[in-house]
Amino acid sequence: MDIRSTIANQGYAATKPATSPRADPNAGMQGNSFVDATKSFAQTLSESEEIAKAALVGQADSQALVMALAQSELAVETVVTVRDKVVEAYQEILRMPV
Repeated sequence: MDIRSTIANQGYAATKPATSPRADPNAGMQGNSFVDATKSFAQTLSESEEIAKAALVGQADSQALVMALAQSELAVETVVTVRDKVVEAYQEILRMPV
């Protein structure tokens, strides 16, 4: 894992806290946290897209656009890092003797 991925993970985790109170008693299950992370990723990209559209028509300042792009870059880098780890784990499983 390179330093950019580590910094991206830390930055994204800081902007989207993983520990927040949940009303759903089943929310602590692993499957739900994956769904929550997916929704958070999609929401981050959606918000960034809206800010980019607003900036194109002059309704948002350049600082908001830069911040939105940085957040979406961190989100994408985090997802790519997770994907790489999943693929690596799958390949390790395939290499195991039966």
